[in-house]
Amino acid sequence: MPQNGYQQGFAANPSAIAYQKRLYPWAIAKLMPSMQRAIVGRFRSRSDADGHLLYLRQLMPQATLVVVFDLQPD
Repeated sequence: MPQNGYQQGFAANPSAIAYQKRLYPWAIAKLMPSMQRAIVGRFRSRSDADGHLLYLRQLMPQATLVVVFDLQPD
């Protein structure tokens, strides 16, 4: 999966985590009650996120999933 490189080996260095978030700005978010969201996965390109979203919608048809551009400033 594309987001695996984002998650491996960066827990010890907070600045590396911030840099990695900038490399993977597209995310799939699961919408939950009370205006909350949970990030399901992060991707480098919108097309990668859209493709993965189609697959997730087949696996979880009852979930509300959206593609978001989630680039947070440092």
